[in-house]
Amino acid sequence: MIEDNCADNGIPLPNVTNKILSKVIEYCKKHIETPKLDERATTVDDELKAWDADFVKVNQATLFDLILATNYLNIKSLLDLTCQTVADMIEGKTLKEIRKTFNIKNDFTPEEEDVVRRENQWGFE
Repeated sequence: MIEDNCADNGIPLPNVTNKILSKVIEYCKKHIETPKLDERATTVDDELKAWDADFVKVNQATLFDLILATNYLNIKSLLDLTCQTVADMIEGKTLKEIRKTFNIKNDFTPEEEDVVRRENQWGFE
């Protein structure tokens, strides 16, 4: 696209808002400005991990928009970070707590839920 001079008026990023794009750019700049892994000290690595942890302290809507944008833009490190954040939000919670956390409505009938529990018993242990 860029090689064909199609980017003169911008590159379309469907479903990526200005707010989310600016967050993605902020993340990329921070990680570009940080020395490469083999060149940096442990303290720099700890500082970057702390910065990353603070970076993903956003509301759920922003977090999920970041996941969609980084998946679309193929930014693996940020996709891993945001997905791990969601996984951490789920870890150790009951099904009821997960539904409450993510505002998920249970649309199964009791009979359907029993079937799912029997078929996937490993997930309810």
